[in-house]
Amino acid sequence: MRESFRAWVENLETFVLEVIFDERRGASASIVRALLFGASKLFAVLVKLRRFLYNVRILRDATLGVQVIAIGNLTVGGTGKTPVVEKFARELRDAGRNVAILSRGYRSKPPPVHEWLKNKLLFREDTTPPRIVSDGKSLLLDSEMAGDEPHMLASNLKDVVVLVDKDRVKSGRYAIEKFGCDTLLLDDGFQYWDLRGRRHDVVLIDRQQPFGNEHLLPRGTLREPPSHLARAHTIFITKSDGQTGELRRRIATLNTTAAIIECVHHPMYFEDVFTGERQSLDFIKGRKVGSFSGIAQPESFEQSLVQLGGELVYAKRFADHHRFSQQEILNAINRGKKRQAELIITTQKDAVRFPKLDRRDLPILFMRVEIKIVSGADDFRDCVRKICFR
Repeated sequence: MRESFRAWVENLETFVLEVIFDERRGASASIVRALLFGASKLFAVLVKLRRFLYNVRILRDATLGVQVIAIGNLTVGGTGKTPVVEKFARELRDAGRNVAILSRGYRSKPPPVHEWLKNKLLFREDTTPPRIVSDGKSLLLDSEMAGDEPHMLASNLKDVVVLVDKDRVKSGRYAIEKFGCDTLLLDDGFQYWDLRGRRHDVVLIDRQQPFGNEHLLPRGTLREPPSHLARAHTIFITKSDGQTGELRRRIATLNTTAAIIECVHHPMYFEDVFTGERQSLDFIKGRKVGSFSGIAQPESFEQSLVQLGGELVYAKRFADHHRFSQQEILNAINRGKKRQAELIITTQKDAVRFPKLDRRDLPILFMRVEIKIVSGADDFRDCVRKICFR
C-alpha cells in the first residue's frame, strides 16, 4: 500500500513537472497550466504577506547567540546545494569552528501521526528532541530516518554534528546545549526566517536554469520572486561553464553588494556502493556504462560520465528522492547487461537509498563529487574568515 502510494505521488510529480516546463501538450495540459498560474499568483501574495509579517514583528524570529549560515536557493531542487553545504562545513570546521548542520530532513520518515496530532490539538510545544544523524563522531541513522542529504553529509563529514528537525530553532538550541556548537549551518535555509541573529545568507543559482521558467510555485519552480535575491550576502553560481556574463548582469540588477562565486561539481573518484572499494576516474574510460539515478536534474550527471570517457549505453531515471526497491535495481542490471554495460554508475545521493541485493551481476559504483571553485576563491575565503571572526 505504501509503495503504491509513493509510486502514485512520483507519477503525479512527473506529470506536474512536464506541465510546468511545457513538455505536455493538449487541452488538459493547458487547463492544468492555467490553474497552476492562478495558484502561483496566490502563492506570490502569501510569500509577500509572510515576509511583511516578519518585518513588522507579528511573526517573531529567534536569536540563539551564535553564528548562523543559511544556505539555500530561490528555486526548488537541482542546484547542487548539498556539496556547497559540505564545503562550508568543512572549511569552517578546519578553521576551528564547532559546526552543526541543521536540516529539515526532506522525505525522512515522519514522526508518529498520533504524537503530532496530540500536540496540535492541545496546543503543546513539541519537545521531542531532534534526530541526531551524527553526533560528530558516528553516523547514527540510515537515510530513511534521516533523509538523503543529511545522511550523505554525515557520511562525508567528520567532527560535524548533523541534526534533523523541522523546527530548526529547537534543533539549533539542542546543538548548542548538547554539543557546544558555535556555528549553525541551515541546510536549505534561505526561506527559513524563524532563526536570525548573526546570520549570513548564501544563495545558489544554477547556471543552466537560474530562475526556472520565471514563474512562482506551482506554475514554476521559484519559491520566491527573483527580486528577493537582494537578501543574499553571498551568491554561488553552480555548474558554471565560465559563460556567465549575462547571468552576472541579471544578478547585478537584483543585488549590488553580494560576492559572486562560481563553482562546478568536481568528480573525485568512484566507490563501490556495497564494498566501499574505490576506483580512480580513469576506471570508466573506454568502458560501456549504465547510469541509474533519482535526482532532480540527471542530465548533468549522465553528461559527466561521458566527459570522463565512459560510453553511456543505458540510463534509467527515477523521480527525485525515489526510494529504490531491490527489484528496480536488478531490472536496471539486467537491462544494462543486455546492452553490454560493464558496470552501473549512480550518484552518492542515490547510493544512500540502495537496499541490499541478493546478487550483483554488474559492479555498482557511485561517483563522489565535491565543489570546486573556479571563480571568486578569494571571496569565498573572505566569507569564511568573516564568519569565523565576526
